[in-house]
Amino acid sequence: MKKILSYFFQGLIYIAPLGITIYVIYFLFTVIDGFIRGQIDKILDVNIPGLGIVVLFVIITLLGLIGQTIIARPFKRLIQRLIDRAPLIKVIYSSIRDLLSAFVGKEKKFDQPVLVIVNTISNLEKMGFMTQEDLSDLDIKEKVAVYFPHSYNFSGELFIVPRELVRPVDIPSAEAMKFIVSGGVAKN
Repeated sequence: MKKILSYFFQGLIYIAPLGITIYVIYFLFTVIDGFIRGQIDKILDVNIPGLGIVVLFVIITLLGLIGQTIIARPFKRLIQRLIDRAPLIKVIYSSIRDLLSAFVGKEKKFDQPVLVIVNTISNLEKMGFMTQEDLSDLDIKEKVAVYFPHSYNFSGELFIVPRELVRPVDIPSAEAMKFIVSGGVAKN
């Protein structure tokens, strides 16, 4: 019974954010669409279906802009100051933040897929992403950092590799990531 309850709550954790988001968007759409239709009916005596969704999109986009510029910066600074005061939390938080920003942030790191020669005798190669070309701040010369994601997992390994063993791959990053994470079974 305990195991079933555990699975139930795990499922709830997965589905609740999506369900709540869908409900909030539906609720906002219904309210805004009803209000907009009422106002336009009064002014123009015309019914424009779907206008609510356009207005909702504009409102959400404006909230995102305001949140990112006016609200987010002071809030981020406050959170950063609090995190900087807690050494263990700082290490965990900054590692996760850096990893996530490497995937989707302005400073993407997983945009240069490469093949690394692992064994020259058998011509064995491993696909990964070059994340740093200059390691001089670590006092490492003539080597680069290559990250190798694991299949079906949000983990991987970072190798420091001689530059001459690294060969760029001419495919989009998303395709390389899909290929690696799927264990090589994904097709284009």
